[in-house]
Amino acid sequence: MESPRTGDRVILVHGWPGLPSDFDAVRDALQPATVIVPDLRGFGSAFAGDLPLSEATADAHAHRLLDALDRVPGGGRTVIAGYDIGSRIAQAALRLDPSRFHGAVLTPAYPGIGDRATAPSLAPVFWYQHFQREPIATALIDGRPDAVASYLDHLWGAWSGSTAPQTHPRREELVAAYSRPGAFAASIRWYLANHGYRADRSPVETPAVMLWPTEDPLFPIEWSDRLGEHFTDITLQLVEGSGHFLPIEAPSAFADAIRSFLSPAAPASGDCP
Repeated sequence: MESPRTGDRVILVHGWPGLPSDFDAVRDALQPATVIVPDLRGFGSAFAGDLPLSEATADAHAHRLLDALDRVPGGGRTVIAGYDIGSRIAQAALRLDPSRFHGAVLTPAYPGIGDRATAPSLAPVFWYQHFQREPIATALIDGRPDAVASYLDHLWGAWSGSTAPQTHPRREELVAAYSRPGAFAASIRWYLANHGYRADRSPVETPAVMLWPTEDPLFPIEWSDRLGEHFTDITLQLVEGSGHFLPIEAPSAFADAIRSFLSPAAPASGDCP
């Protein structure tokens, strides 16, 4: 696949529990495009105090991403990509200001899931969302490195695919970022500010690729059935063997999908047009 053109911009939005470094391999594959991997306020290394619920919504995060994009010059195409909650934040940005983007790469959290995640049969999978909305989650985990490590290790093991490493590749960095007093509590404010997957807004009109990992226990492929109701130009692409942490587990698939929206590099001198 061709390299992107200098002047293109890509904004990559990480998930929970995650860090900007989740995208290191993806970022390297997108050069020479300008790649922006923002720290999401209140998450991990970006924790800087209590996060008000009004600042923890998908729209609030999206407004900050759009502001960050304003500060980065670019003369080419602009693509936004995200996984986990980063996908939901990216979708919020696409709805707030669709004219800014030429393409999007997303993962399964989208409004068409509706209430299906609340089915009793899925309680063993989605229990964490209910747990994290209760004060006991903070009381048991926040500021306790051993507890943070055990919890994040459990989620990596439960959500990653069968070919993923046994532990998170940047486990020590991740645990340190979320272990600081208040950091875990700030990160799970997302689950209080953003309930469920429903949305009454108009469909996203920006051309998009939905990367759907075949081994993601949170989102069975059957839930892709309503993509056409929420996106006017959407391509579903299965990522075989990957679990939930797609940019870590399958960075090439993520980068290839992004490059499909970028301007091809100009041919070198002497090359055929």
